[in-house]
Amino acid sequence: MDNLQRMKELFLNEIPDFKKECIKLLNGDSSKMEYKGISGGYGVYAQRDQKSFMIRLRFSSGVIKKSQLQKVYELAKSHNLDGIHFTTRQAIQLHDLDVDGVCDVMEEGIKNNIFTRGAGGNFPRNVGLSPLSGVDPNEAFDVTPYAVATDKYFMSKITTYHLPRKLKVSYSSCPLDEAHTTVQDLGFLAVLKDNKPYFKVFVGGGLGKNPAVALELDELIDPSDVLYYVEGLTKLFMDEGDYSNKHKARVRYIVYKLGEEEFIKKFKEYVSKEKENDSLKLHIDEIEYPNDGGVETDIKDCRLFEQKQKGYYSVYIHPIGGLFKLDDMKKLLDELDKCKYASIRLAMTEGIYIINLDGKEAEHILKISKSFGGCTNIEKSVACIGVPICQMGIQNSQKMLNDIINYFKEKSNEDNTILNAMPRIHISGCMNSCGVHQIGAIGLTGKKKKIDGEMCDAFEIFIDGDFELGKTRLGISIGDFKSSDIPKLLFEIGEEIVNSDLDFYTYFASNEDKIKEIASKYTI
Repeated sequence: MDNLQRMKELFLNEIPDFKKECIKLLNGDSSKMEYKGISGGYGVYAQRDQKSFMIRLRFSSGVIKKSQLQKVYELAKSHNLDGIHFTTRQAIQLHDLDVDGVCDVMEEGIKNNIFTRGAGGNFPRNVGLSPLSGVDPNEAFDVTPYAVATDKYFMSKITTYHLPRKLKVSYSSCPLDEAHTTVQDLGFLAVLKDNKPYFKVFVGGGLGKNPAVALELDELIDPSDVLYYVEGLTKLFMDEGDYSNKHKARVRYIVYKLGEEEFIKKFKEYVSKEKENDSLKLHIDEIEYPNDGGVETDIKDCRLFEQKQKGYYSVYIHPIGGLFKLDDMKKLLDELDKCKYASIRLAMTEGIYIINLDGKEAEHILKISKSFGGCTNIEKSVACIGVPICQMGIQNSQKMLNDIINYFKEKSNEDNTILNAMPRIHISGCMNSCGVHQIGAIGLTGKKKKIDGEMCDAFEIFIDGDFELGKTRLGISIGDFKSSDIPKLLFEIGEEIVNSDLDFYTYFASNEDKIKEIASKYTI
């Protein structure tokens, strides 16, 4: 029996005991926090009603086969779901399942190499990846094999981890840093030096409460050495992490405790110790991409990206809020059956890229997917699932997003100029930053605020966050606002940007006071 088969057998054998834990929750024999402490490690969480469940399907670095997406569709369809949810960690979530449903999805997923183990809880999470790595004309080199190999390394021993809390690792192939390496527990960003591939290494970052930008190591590393750094940080985390207080149990708190210089020194010591055993040296096989010349197209579209492989393209599909309807999913799957080399990458923006399309195939995918979601910046905004599904949520992120989109469309009179002048908005239902609001140009986080003695729905707004290499910074708060006022407030900001003929970041750099003046009219 090979390693994959052994892992699958192990996961399948865990399901009966896991089901018992679900039933204990439903019968009131365990609390929601006791259940969460167990279920998260299986990629499952009870929803807010304490009767239904969410399961998170983990695809290594968002690299997904067409047959796997087909299986996800079949599972969702068989359990009468309306759709699926793309996450900001390149996974797929199914909501509103009962106990039998969640166990069935887990079992059928395992049989089809779709795993949920470690997709939540105190485990190494899905390894992040720049979704266009391997096809991006501006990348240093393809980091996909390294990201996937790292995730498979985690999965090979996922049941053995005993971490203080979760651990997030990401890989980016160019300075745009779409995998957010500069705000991760551990991040690797591809660069070339003397025409040779290396990684910049970032460590100790993270979002949520007390967020931090990662520290950059002062040397470049050989790509084959990445697992030494992964294992070194994992062991440092276990030795120095806070097991008694989960609110201070992320890697960044070790940085706060030791100080930056001492943390980096200790991290390097752990890495050096791992290097004494060369068993973690990576020997990867490069991924093959189509190179037969393809077919070129003259079409220009904001969702169409020309690949470095001549005659091939990628198409981005962004369902609003990451909620992909099954009817649309079926149309996409049917069209993919007609494509010769098409491959699928989940993005960290709640969207999906179809890569390796020739020009004609790309035209067809663009046409059939036009109605699937958003084409403007505002419509391509990010929102966590939030209330009424998430247990931890404070506000309804999805409703907030749709209220903003609808207000902009209503006031724009079918003119999309202002919808594109504004940047993508990142919305989190609470401070956990599942919508990565702290590194968005505009970010919202859900709150409850007391006004005249009554609690009202509100969001705090952050401005000017960024994650591009050399520009990484956390957004600054401009105050708390009633949920009902936010669409109007953002639209007023959008009008100023349109009139300035500048992009958002450039406008904010010289007009910060004007944005704060607009916001002050609505601050609570």
